[in-house]
Amino acid sequence: MITLLLHLLRLLPFLFGGHRQLALENLALRQQLAVYHRTIIRPPLRSTDRLFWIGLAKIWTGWRGALVIVTPETVLRWQRHRFREYWTKLSGRPNGGRPQVHAEIKALIIRMATANPLWGAPRIHGELLKLGISVAERTVSRLMPKRRPRPSQTWRTFLANHVRDVVALDFFTVPTARLRVRFVLVVLAHHRRRVVHFNVTEHPTAHWTAQQIVDAFPDDCAPSYLLRDRDSIYGPAFRQRVI
Repeated sequence: MITLLLHLLRLLPFLFGGHRQLALENLALRQQLAVYHRTIIRPPLRSTDRLFWIGLAKIWTGWRGALVIVTPETVLRWQRHRFREYWTKLSGRPNGGRPQVHAEIKALIIRMATANPLWGAPRIHGELLKLGISVAERTVSRLMPKRRPRPSQTWRTFLANHVRDVVALDFFTVPTARLRVRFVLVVLAHHRRRVVHFNVTEHPTAHWTAQQIVDAFPDDCAPSYLLRDRDSIYGPAFRQRVI
């Protein structure tokens, strides 16, 4: 009764404003909706009913005030569910795809790869084509048993095994009192952490650096391994002179 009185007060401007027929019809419909809402707690709704309210909410800002059968949160939940269902269907995986490889072909590929360790995927793919078996080379590569490479020694192990034959060289700079820079080359033997050779220059070049290595090891006593960084000074001219 209170709800009906509120609706009546809301329609008073229309009753006296020239829209009497429309206001009375609206009042009658709202009274019937109030009775329907009291008798049926959860009315059955179709998909078209949900789409109607979803569309109405997009074009009418006052749709919440006219909604009676469900709450406005329910309409918003319908819209979220519709959005989620649409994009789930759109982004779903297609039914098509590559045909599955028969178990006999898989076993044959594994047997051929095991019996011929030097054969790669292109060779096995060619042999299968000779037998009339059409399989992609990428599929053959995927089905071949993976061979683990032999473990290589770590950098620490390498240094431990060849520490007597390893020499390192590098530059560091020293500023002078006259605001100049001197470049100091140090050649270090890793076995005893001993400085084998050093020299100072203001303009280091590849030829000058290579000559320092020759001076540090004059009598065919050069080490087997020379550690350096990737500076451009150790370019082709340096390598040609040292090697």
